[in-house]
Amino acid sequence: MGTVSIGQLILESDQLLPEVELAYERVGKSSAPAVLVCHALTGDQYAVGTADQPGWWAGLIGPGKAVDTEQFQVITFNVLGGCNGSTGPLSINPETGKPYRGTFPELTIRDMVKAERKALELLGVDHLTAVIGGSLGGMKTLEWARLYQEFLDTAITLAVTPYYGDYGVAFNHIGIQAIENDPEFQAGDYPAGIRLKGFEIARMAGMVTYRSSRLFNGRFGRARGDEAFEVQSYLDYQGRKLAGRFDPNSYLTLLKAMNTHDVGDAELSAELLSISYSHDLLYPGELMIPWVENQPNAKWKAIETDFGHDGFLVEFEKWGHHVQDQLHKSVNAKSHVLA
Repeated sequence: MGTVSIGQLILESDQLLPEVELAYERVGKSSAPAVLVCHALTGDQYAVGTADQPGWWAGLIGPGKAVDTEQFQVITFNVLGGCNGSTGPLSINPETGKPYRGTFPELTIRDMVKAERKALELLGVDHLTAVIGGSLGGMKTLEWARLYQEFLDTAITLAVTPYYGDYGVAFNHIGIQAIENDPEFQAGDYPAGIRLKGFEIARMAGMVTYRSSRLFNGRFGRARGDEAFEVQSYLDYQGRKLAGRFDPNSYLTLLKAMNTHDVGDAELSAELLSISYSHDLLYPGELMIPWVENQPNAKWKAIETDFGHDGFLVEFEKWGHHVQDQLHKSVNAKSHVLA
């Protein structure tokens, strides 16, 4: 775990972002084949974590698991524009000596991938066996396969589509408007420690899209607490929880970047495995599967789950073996070529 400074980065907007740093987690032997893992919207670099504080994909990555850290080294960056150690709105703008906050430039998914490509070079990684990611991380994985097809052997995407559909953009719009129209937001220059109710509401709107109606109905069953339905209390709690650990300006930066994602016209030569999840409102299989079927070297799997979009974070026993098989296939193919 650490940070790597990549220097300046010219963004797709032609703006210059100076003194860029990316925070990362690196697990496994540095001589082992490298797997890059890309996190989702409010994730971080701690995909594996520790025994005391397991990471968000600790059920998938580790010794003897689908992504076996006895066979691979696994690297995860906190995304550019994030708020867990990488350069983002909370970082100091070297030109002003103050945090960027609301003046942080808008990013694209491609900007994030270009930053990570530079970072990997500085970490001594000159090739990737695979890039794996879900949701926003899946967008990045597709961009990796589009931009740097010779740098990786296989791309494994989960819960993503070749472009962000109108339904997803619509919910992002609700979140963006809720934050930016909160009187306390002050164009991103809100006082430290202030409670932004708009940010909490944005998170509530997002939470409704992450899981299926069947799961919500089954979990809450119209149960009531002292003052509200339990589902209402749950959403209130989730809004407050995220607001306590995540920066609203980073949230806006990443939502807007997601809206721009579109690789619909791309043809990828790298191997691609796409995993979709039933009841995924944001990234439905019907948007992804036809695109995958038109790619020259790609295949897809559809996973039945009540978790909807959040399926890529749970129930590893349903789909982890597909990831494992794809990694083994990639390694075996490379070994055969080298032999």
